[in-house]
Amino acid sequence: MKNIRTVRLFQKKISFLLDVQAMKKLLVMSFLTLAVFFLSASFGDSFISPIKVVQTLFGQGSDFDQLIIIDFRMPRIFMAMFTGMALAVAGAVLQGIIKNPLASPDIIGISAGGGVAVVGFLAIFSDSNHSLTVSIEWMPLAGFIGATVVGCLVYLFAWKDGVTPNRLVLIGISVSALMQAITTMLMIIGPIYQASEANKWITGSVKSADWDQVQIVVPLILILLLVTFFTTRQLNVQELGDDTAAGLGQSVQKTRLYLILLCCCLVASAISFAGAIGFVGLMAPHIARRIVGSSFGVLVPTSAAIGALLVMVADIIGRTAFSPLEVPAGVFTAAIGAPYFIYLLFRNPNK
Repeated sequence: MKNIRTVRLFQKKISFLLDVQAMKKLLVMSFLTLAVFFLSASFGDSFISPIKVVQTLFGQGSDFDQLIIIDFRMPRIFMAMFTGMALAVAGAVLQGIIKNPLASPDIIGISAGGGVAVVGFLAIFSDSNHSLTVSIEWMPLAGFIGATVVGCLVYLFAWKDGVTPNRLVLIGISVSALMQAITTMLMIIGPIYQASEANKWITGSVKSADWDQVQIVVPLILILLLVTFFTTRQLNVQELGDDTAAGLGQSVQKTRLYLILLCCCLVASAISFAGAIGFVGLMAPHIARRIVGSSFGVLVPTSAAIGALLVMVADIIGRTAFSPLEVPAGVFTAAIGAPYFIYLLFRNPNK
């Protein structure tokens, strides 16, 4: 095929096939995401021109621009971008190993499990002064535990001589409903101030992001994204089916468990501070697949770019469309994602 090239690195010790056309599309999506990143810093209560944004980022802006862009807007932009990337890649991984277009972290309950753990963390470790009695750095660990436990439970309950798409989705939806009920209970029995804070996690918002949170989340998500990228070959083999994968020497069940844990880590990192922003993990991989195809070597980074784009655009709309009120980004991703999920159900009636 004329668009496929063989790339050899390190004196031909490492070689892989490169789809030139898909890479061009990935570069376009990456450029578009970067453009939205800079444009997002322009919008808010006061509009700042993109030129001033660039000047400010390079240390040439006024003190006022530095305060607004660097201190107030950039943390939430970074949080939106990396949250979208993590959720989108987690969705791509789930859809790959389960071979079900309806699979995503929020649909099968992983996001809800992490959300319960985070809200529980707030309930247990908040004092009467509305502050945490332990370091906020433990919050991602709470999200990881919740997401991992629920993800494993869903997979276990769906197992019956293997995992079928129908069982996984139905079990996931049921577990997700249970997690939401537990979250509501925690909100009711907790202090009044905690209910509003917990509601942020349920809906999904990057409004309260600050540099301390960004310094925790961004390195963690970057590491997980790199690990995911280096497992794309395993994902491609998984899509061939269990028998073929085993025939190629892959330990199918161990690899599948490892990939699910990796997915849980991505989801937990994303929702720990931004909340359970819905449907990004469902939409982004589908859009990416239509653009660059189904090879995970290019599908994973394209999904990441689209996921970042979706959440950043949702955040821009949320803080400008109804000014001076701010609407959480999760409201807009859900408004788009819910009809998209219905469309997928009709398009894939046998899944």
